[in-house]
Order: sequence, then C-alpha cells, then structure tokens
Amino acid sequence: MKFRYLTILIIVFFNTTLFAQISIGETQFETDYAKPKKYEIAGISVSGVQYLDDNVLIMLSGLQIGDVISIPGEQVSNAIKKLWKQGFFSNVIVSGSVMDNQFIYLKIELKERPRLSKFSFKGIKRSEADNIREEINISRGDIVTDYLLIRTKNKIENYYIKKGYLDTEINIKQRIDTTSSNSVMLDIDIKKNGKVKIYQINIKGNDNLATQSVKKALKNTKEKGQVTPLKNLDSLIFVIVKDILSLHINDVLPDLESYINNNFKLRIFKSSRYIETDFEEDKIALIDKYNELGYRDAKIIKDSIYKVGENKIDIDITIDEGKKYYFRNISWVGNTLYTSEQLDVFLKVKKGDVYNKEVLMTNLTYNPSGIDVSSLYLDDGYLFFQVDPVEVLVENDSIDLEIRIYEGKQATINKVTIKGNTRTNDHVVFREIRTRPGALFSRNDLIRTTRELAQLKFFNPEKITPNVDPHPEDGTVDIEYELEETSADQIELSGGWGYGRLMGTVGLMFNNFSLRNVFNGKAWRPIPTGDGQTLSLRLQSYGKGYISYSLSFVEPWFGGKKPNSLSVSYYHSLYSNGLPKSDTNRSSFVINGFSVGLGKRLSWPDDYFVLYQGVSLQRYDLKNYSNIFSFGSGTGFYNNFSYTMAFSRNSISSPIFPRNGSDVSLSLELTPPYSLFSDKDYKTMEASEKFKWIEYYKWKFHANWYIELLDKLVLTPRMKFGFLGDYNKDIGITPFERFYLGGDGLSGYNNMDGREIIGMRGYQNESITPDYSKDNNVGGTIFAKYTLELRYALSLNPSAAIYVMGFFEAGNDWLGFTQFDPFDVKRSAGVGFRVFLPMFGLLGLDWGYGFDEIPGLPNANGGQFHFSINQSID
Repeated sequence: MKFRYLTILIIVFFNTTLFAQISIGETQFETDYAKPKKYEIAGISVSGVQYLDDNVLIMLSGLQIGDVISIPGEQVSNAIKKLWKQGFFSNVIVSGSVMDNQFIYLKIELKERPRLSKFSFKGIKRSEADNIREEINISRGDIVTDYLLIRTKNKIENYYIKKGYLDTEINIKQRIDTTSSNSVMLDIDIKKNGKVKIYQINIKGNDNLATQSVKKALKNTKEKGQVTPLKNLDSLIFVIVKDILSLHINDVLPDLESYINNNFKLRIFKSSRYIETDFEEDKIALIDKYNELGYRDAKIIKDSIYKVGENKIDIDITIDEGKKYYFRNISWVGNTLYTSEQLDVFLKVKKGDVYNKEVLMTNLTYNPSGIDVSSLYLDDGYLFFQVDPVEVLVENDSIDLEIRIYEGKQATINKVTIKGNTRTNDHVVFREIRTRPGALFSRNDLIRTTRELAQLKFFNPEKITPNVDPHPEDGTVDIEYELEETSADQIELSGGWGYGRLMGTVGLMFNNFSLRNVFNGKAWRPIPTGDGQTLSLRLQSYGKGYISYSLSFVEPWFGGKKPNSLSVSYYHSLYSNGLPKSDTNRSSFVINGFSVGLGKRLSWPDDYFVLYQGVSLQRYDLKNYSNIFSFGSGTGFYNNFSYTMAFSRNSISSPIFPRNGSDVSLSLELTPPYSLFSDKDYKTMEASEKFKWIEYYKWKFHANWYIELLDKLVLTPRMKFGFLGDYNKDIGITPFERFYLGGDGLSGYNNMDGREIIGMRGYQNESITPDYSKDNNVGGTIFAKYTLELRYALSLNPSAAIYVMGFFEAGNDWLGFTQFDPFDVKRSAGVGFRVFLPMFGLLGLDWGYGFDEIPGLPNANGGQFHFSINQSID
C-alpha cells in the first residue's frame, strides 16, 4: 500500500498571551489556509507525561478517534487550549501524520510543569513559619503553577496584613531539585519591614459628638499611644486665661479635656496597628453609635488612609451626622391578647425619647436583662408571633411608629430529640430538658434548658444549640438539642515540701459516673459512665505519720423522678509521731467522719432555689496528743454530731466562666444543745469533759454576682460572712469548727480540728486569724470577706478555658463580738489567672499584695503568690 504523509506541527507557547505556530513538513500536498482539508482521526497518542493517565488527557482534549477535523481548523486549537487550562503543562505540542489523504494520526506531546519537592522560609522565626505553613496549605507533590505561586504570595501577605505588617515584601524563588526528576524547590524570602501603626485619626464633621467619643466608638482602630505634655501647652495656657478673663468659666474644663485627649494617648489593652477588616467593622460600629443617640441618618461620607512616615499612617474620617430624631406617636396594630397600654410597659419607649432603634428592637424582640414584648407571646406558646415596627411618618425631627403584630396560633411541642451525647445516657439529658412533648412552646424554657445542660459540665456550654423546627401548617414544633461532649472527670496530683515534711496528694473525681453499671464488665471504659453521678476519691500523705483519705458519692436525681440530690461521704485522717502502736510513747490524732445529705430543688420563690439538709458525725480520737488544743490531757474522744440546713439560689449562666446571674446561700449548721438537757456544773468541769460532745451553731452567708460589662469582660462582686456561736456561756464557744482566714484556702495536714479555712490573697495562709502568731491560738468565731474582681476570658474552649483577672479584697477574722468591727479589715489587691482543664479542674495562680501588717508576723503581708484548685481561694 502506498502512503502519503502530511506532518502538521502545532506548538503553543503561553506567557501572558496565546501564540500558535503551525508548520507543515515535507509533503507533496499543498495546504491552503483558505481551504482547510478534512481528515478522520484514526489514532491519538500521548507522550511526555509521568504522573497523568493518557486516556484521561485524551478525554480532556475533547478529541476522539473517528472525529472528522479540519486542518487547519479550530478542533486542534481548542484541544490545545483545553489541555493548557488544566495548568499541568508548560508546553503543549500536537503533531499529525496523514495517510491516504483521508486519515490522520495525532500525537500529543506534553511537558509537565515541575512538581514541588520542598519549600523553606527565610527571614522569619520558626514559630511564624509553622503558622504560615498552615495558612498557605501547600505540600510536596503539588504542581508548581503561576497560580500556586501567586496564591502563596497573597496568603502570606494577608497573614502579615492581619498582624499589622502592611509593607511586607515576599520573594519566591524556584530552584531545580537535582535529586528528583521534574521537581523544584521554593525558597520563600519574607521581609516584614515592621508593623504599620496608626499615628493619628482625624475626625471631621462631628458637630454633635465629641471627637474623643467618636474615636472611642472605633473599638479596634486606635491611635498610637503617645505622651506629649509640652505640645500646645502654650496654646492651652492662653486659651484658659482667655476663658477666665472673658468669664467663660464653663469652657475651661472642655479645653483642658481636649488638651489631655490630644497629648496623653495611652494604649494598654489595644494595639494601634491597622487591620482593614477591623477598620471596616469599626466604621459600622461608629454609625451604630450615632444611631443610638438619635442620628439615624448619620453616615461616613469618605475616609482616607495615607502614610505620614516610616511605618506610620494617618486616617481621615468625614462624617455627615444628619438630624437628631425623637420618638413621637407610637401605636399598636394586631394585638388582641394584650392591650396597647400593657405592651407600652414592656416597650419602655415614651413620646419624646431619643430615637434609638437598637433599644426599640431589643425591647421588642429579645432583652437578656428583662422581659420584652416577644417574651410575652413566645413564653405562652405563640411561636409564630411576629412584630414589625414601621415608620409611618417622619416630620421634622419626630418619628411616628406603627408596631404591627401578628400573634398567630399557639404552637405545641411535637418531638424533642437530642444529638451528640456520645457518653451521657439519654435519660440524664432528658431529665434536664424543660421543653416537653405536648406542652406549649416557651422561649424561657428553651433558654433555661440550655443553662441546665451547661451546668452539668458534661457538654461544651458554647456549643449547646437548640434547633427549633416549626410547622405552621399543623401548629406544632420539633426541638433538637445539639450537644458536644467534653471530658468531665478530673484528677488531682500534687507534691512538694512543707511543714518540714514531704507532702503528696492524689485525687480522682468522676463527674459522670454510673453506679448501676459497676458490675457490668462491658461498661468499664475505663470506668462506668453516663448516669450523671459523682464519685470522688482522695488520698493525702504528708510523710511518715500522716495519712488522710476520703470517699464521696452524689446522686443528683435520687429516686429518678425529681431533682433531689443524695450525697454520702466518709473520711478518715491520722496524724501521729510515727512510732508503732505498741510503743507507749506513740501519740496520735485520728478523725473518722460520715455525712449524708439531701438537696431539693424548690418551686418557690422560683425554681433556682435549692434547700439542702444533711447530718454528719465526726469522732476525734486523741492519744497522748496534747499539743493540738490548749486544754485537756491529750487523750480521749470528742464527738461532733451536727445538722445542716442551707437555703441557696444559683442562677449563674455557666459553671466555669459565668457572664451573668448570681449565687447566694444562707446556711445554718448546729448540734444538739446537750448542756441544756443536763444538770452538770459546766463552770467547774474540765475542758476536755466539756467538749466531749461538741455543741455549737454556725451561720454562714455568701453572695456572688456576675455582671457582663462588655463581651467576655465580667465584673464580679462577692461577699462572705460567718458566725460561730454557743448555747451555754459556761461552756463557751467550741475550739472546733473555727474560722481561719488568709492565703490560698487549701486545707492541709494541720486541719485536724474541723477548722474552716477561708482564702484571702495578699497574706500568708491563715495569718489573718486572731492571735495566729501565738502558740495557743484557737481560730476566730466571726469573719467577713469582701471581693471585687474584673475578669476577662481569653479562651472559652472547653478543653482549656482561660481567663485573667484583677481584684481588690478586704476581710478580717475576730475572736468574738467584743472585737468585731466590720470596717476594721485587712486589704489587698492583685492580679491572677485561671485555667480550666477537664482533667484537673479549675487551676489558678494569683499574685496579691497585702497592704496591712499582721501583728507578730512581719512577713505575712506584702507580695504573695497563691496557687488554688477548684476555686479554693474564692
């Protein structure tokens, strides 16, 4: 068979534009570009590829065997364009061989772009390099295209722009990797060039809002801190003298305030770096500020940013404040359940008030600090309720509102489901849920359920999400609570040297324990969990001669039907001189104790209240141990049988970092008044006999409030009081159960007499106790403590919640009423931080400075560091 060949070579080069070169090899045929010839594709082959499949590439080209193409023609050009668009190749060549002037065999020759073998950074720290690696998200084997290089450069630039480095220079160089075929290495050279700071913000057009107030509204866009007391000082003196001489006394203070604002710019908590996204958000916040003040038409006409020096910029903002508006006539339409007068009470907006749309919508839709209009309906089942305030007339500076209400029908809860409780059993979750099938929908019940689930500490409080799915067609609603489990168990491990001996503590607390599955081998993973019970084990040892262990169990729903908590605990401690029991010189002090309590959630005054009642029995066994008290022979038994009743109310939003709510408790602990039923002469009785059966009553009160000032910034005032009294003056107040004030609040080996240790920062442990420097001190009978904390959350991640604080504290401890003076207190101030780790609980480190000296203890006050566990210092 005789063949005639026509070789067609099409080479496509791409830089910024597309070029095509077509060359025709030796042939006896003439190729007329004005009259293309048609050929049937008889075969297609691919060469030059290493990592890609030939068949896939042929498919991507759009060419198929059997297709009829024109030479020259668009089919081949389009095939080249399609392959090029994949971004895999740096060169694409298509050649063809013609047979019998009818068939053509195409050969696609490709040159793959190089692949990335590795990349490295120059000019930055290793920690920054690790962060950028995550940001650019490139890895070994990626095809190195122009797009990859541009994207990498842009991501690095944006990373540093967010950190205030606006002039970052990035140079990416490619090096051939000789150890791997068709591979390159990227050298990424980064020059940050320093952070760009905002030197000055110039505000124009603000006739009604002070410049400093405008700048304050820019929460995250701040000027660079600077102190220039001499700048324009002569002008200030001249203006003040002029004001005084012209009797414009009222202008002196504003002039002085303007001077201070312009010359004393302190930046402690906020950086002055420029972040574009923050600036855009701040401009919106600025207009919101104007809207709150009644300037509903306020707008920013223009803003500009320009350099004023190396790493310095200025910002100009021009504002059109517009007119200040006021509410005038407010009418209600569509309300049948409540009268307009009733709705006016909850709207809290009156004729003549400054027009503030935020306050209006807050009181209409959701007011976290009080009752709003929507809550009247949504808490009564009217899920489909809608409210729409419409401005019906704007006249001069007054606005008339018509508030249109669609009440709808009451919605009944159909299904309630939970999702995400991988360890906690369903019944533990459902018993805390207040939205029950068949009941009317209530927004308050939905919010309260979210709080109760957070209080369990089994779930991430930031991720508890109630998903409400309404069905208007049949007047029902389905509710799904989406949960995220977090670790609830805790371990306590500590060791050190103190009191002249080696000390160690091991504690385990299982906060989601399941007692019923103890004998179920399959449930031990590693312990039985899921029933919401608490099992706590603790062992302490302070060298030879001291050991203490305790066991406690809490069932929060005793009986399974009502939130009545049952708590049972046992504890044992032994302190001795280390000699064997057979030695007549052995001295020891042993305490055995058992307690049981029952807590009941009340429905009056509201269901945040809890009534707790419990009884406890302690037995003190002393043998040759006369140095623990200032009375007795040091041998004998002492018994403490007491009853405790506590009335408390807890409405805090979260157990780890409460943002709102309060925690208030009043408790009374008392023993039977044994001496009142006896005719013994207690005046002449030995002290060791007097306290054989300990008698006393103890009142305690504490109150904590949580007020969120700004997002994650919480003010926390707290107070604590305690009073220990007696029934019989001949016996006096017991030396047991007394108050010891000062330090970290942690109890140790010397807590042998049932003492109650109250932490107070800035002072050594127990040092504020009366006569603590003397050998015969027995503790106080009255104490008072006041605390004011300002907390800020750095992280609310359930795996590591962190917040910092500043505090002021005051308190004292007195022997009796004759010395009691509520204003005679020791004072301290300081800073600290808390870290909540699910495995270890809430850990704290504080530094406090005690301002007042302690008689007999010269080093008890001053700067003190304190470590705390699970709020022991609070």
